[in-house]
Amino acid sequence: MYAYLKGEVTFRSPAYVVMEVYGVGYHVNIPLSTFTAIQGQEKTTLYTHLIVKEDSHTLYGFATQVERSMFTQLIGVTGVGATTAQLILSSMTVDEVRAAVIGEQAHVLQRVKGIGAKTAKQIILDLKNKLSKEAPEAGVMFPTAVDNAVREEALSALMSLGFNRIAVQKALNAVTKDHPNAAKVEELVKLALRALAV
Repeated sequence: MYAYLKGEVTFRSPAYVVMEVYGVGYHVNIPLSTFTAIQGQEKTTLYTHLIVKEDSHTLYGFATQVERSMFTQLIGVTGVGATTAQLILSSMTVDEVRAAVIGEQAHVLQRVKGIGAKTAKQIILDLKNKLSKEAPEAGVMFPTAVDNAVREEALSALMSLGFNRIAVQKALNAVTKDHPNAAKVEELVKLALRALAV
């Protein structure tokens, strides 16, 4: 029903924002990644998805169409509701979700609060083929299980230094893309620190 909202952000929190569009305030649920992306912006555009139930109309908003697309695919999985999908996108980037699904890494999805082994396997079963078609090069681009362990160590190290998780994830995404041969924790941390300093 609503493709996007473009207007002034009159209230923001990590879980939702209120956007005023031509005098109407819309309560829009958002993932943490979107909260980070719109920080400092008085006016913004959110790509939306409306979920209609008997007792409620709930609007979800995303900073990018890619995020919205992943959200709609996640809520299409048996056992994954809108709140769970929002939590997944608050805990992981779209690229990380795609990598975990295509790589059949259920343990990565299970790190998200509320995702058990059964749900993680269902997400992989339902979405692997769809996501592989969207990103056929994913098998080449995304890290192996060993690389993920190194990445997790780098993530923990940077967060212990006081950096925001979302900012660190974005920095690590950029680093692994620009420096695919960076395989040591120390190397990833140093490169990510440079990216975070920009």
